[in-house]
Amino acid sequence: MQLSIAPEEADPLPIPNGDSRCCYHSGVSGASNSSPSRKLHTVFLDRDGVLNEKMPEGEYVRSARDLRVLPGVAEAVARLNRAGMRTIVVSNQRGIALGLYTAADVEAIHAELQGTLASRGGRIDGFFYCPHGEDECNCRKPLGGLFDQAVARFPDIEARSSAMIGDSLSDIEFGQRLGMRTVFLEGDPQRRKSGASRASELADLQFQSLPEAVDALIDGD
Repeated sequence: MQLSIAPEEADPLPIPNGDSRCCYHSGVSGASNSSPSRKLHTVFLDRDGVLNEKMPEGEYVRSARDLRVLPGVAEAVARLNRAGMRTIVVSNQRGIALGLYTAADVEAIHAELQGTLASRGGRIDGFFYCPHGEDECNCRKPLGGLFDQAVARFPDIEARSSAMIGDSLSDIEFGQRLGMRTVFLEGDPQRRKSGASRASELADLQFQSLPEAVDALIDGD
């Protein structure tokens, strides 16, 4: 099953070198803009290694055929939805800049992911991703441009009532710079990026998988 994802046009965000480029991004048609009643309002999620199986270092999820949603993820996202927490995916997609896949490929991957989540009653409320290489923009994590784009789409988002769940140092630094609660996922030890040990030390919480992290966030909120 696939759900359609309606792309939106974003105003270009300022980039340090004066270039007018900005991240491609998309929101889910029909997503709610109402502010949830829980103290934790928004959960930001990295994609690869958090929602779906991470490829070996140096390789990329290039098409929907490569997508392998991790066990229990669809149910975990559905629990966040039922708890009234907005779910936002923020991911670096440098493979676009490297010419390994296109923005259309990423959109197809996200549509496939939405379909898998929907089959278990879950949804992602918005996808925001950086298509640039290193040092080319202000939106590649750990910089905060993707957060700015999410706020432009959902103006009631506040960092202090948000959490960032990721499996890399850039994810944790992204959340910390903005003042979010941070959660590090240990994931597959054979596919961790360098800096994982430091990320684990810096994060507010550490878990093996997204389902464990979601249980803790919901129970502790």
